[in-house]
Amino acid sequence: MRMLVGVMVAGALGAAVRYGLDGVVSRRLPGAFPWGTLAVNLSGCLLVGLLYTLLVDRFRVDPALRTAVIVGFIGSYTTFSTLMLESTRLLQDRSYALALANAAGSVVLGLLAVSAGILLARAL
Repeated sequence: MRMLVGVMVAGALGAAVRYGLDGVVSRRLPGAFPWGTLAVNLSGCLLVGLLYTLLVDRFRVDPALRTAVIVGFIGSYTTFSTLMLESTRLLQDRSYALALANAAGSVVLGLLAVSAGILLARAL
């Protein structure tokens, strides 16, 4: 139960920070390109790599806190960072085909899923 509450609280904070950063960047760099989303995704990748390594490899933090930070905060902040972490770990394990399948598959299938959702919504 403690872990679930930690994930929920950290998730709310991650969502708020994402909303805030996206808004700040989008106001400063207006236009058609989603600069705010790019800033969130790239900073999330940096954060997940940094925090995962610190909390797992370096400091051995309580699993409930680690889960709250990685799954709750970072996961809510951006799921792209999780995709990149998982793909990087596959590369580190020399599972090159799986890493490529995970990264490319998520992007390509994600584009197809969004397109399918749009088509479905328009058909309703």
